[in-house]
Amino acid sequence: MARLGDLERSVMDVLWSSDAWSIDGWLTAREVAARLDHERDLAYTTVLTVLERLERKGFVRRQRAARAHRYAAADSREAVVAEAMMEALGTADDRGSALVRFVGSVSAEEAEILRRALEPAAAGSVDPDEPAPPLGDGPVRPDGSARSGDVALPDGPVQ
Repeated sequence: MARLGDLERSVMDVLWSSDAWSIDGWLTAREVAARLDHERDLAYTTVLTVLERLERKGFVRRQRAARAHRYAAADSREAVVAEAMMEALGTADDRGSALVRFVGSVSAEEAEILRRALEPAAAGSVDPDEPAPPLGDGPVRPDGSARSGDVALPDGPVQ
């Protein structure tokens, strides 16, 4: 998947957060332009061009609605970020070393999320559309008891 420029990222940010002000998550180019207006002084045609470019790149879906088109993000922000991470990893000569360096740069909370996500991967049953494993419950055995030495992390978003 192609990379996003600054303006494209701003437009995608509007689309990714469209549920806050759209009933169904779809916005017209004018609605996107209005949301961007406080950040940048952009012409409607510029926003329309960016939306069309994002559609060609596969980031945006478009549907006809009366006399205008409406736009929505084709994938979640998390899916796009994961794809970018996979592309970056694909450029490494030694994927293992790149992964080790990446893991060395994450916080303890992020490392716990990765550890929990890797458990099903090791068993061969990963669904990439599943949300990240929740924090706070602590790792458990099949019988429901906690594993010794494992630490339960507090609930809340990862910063």
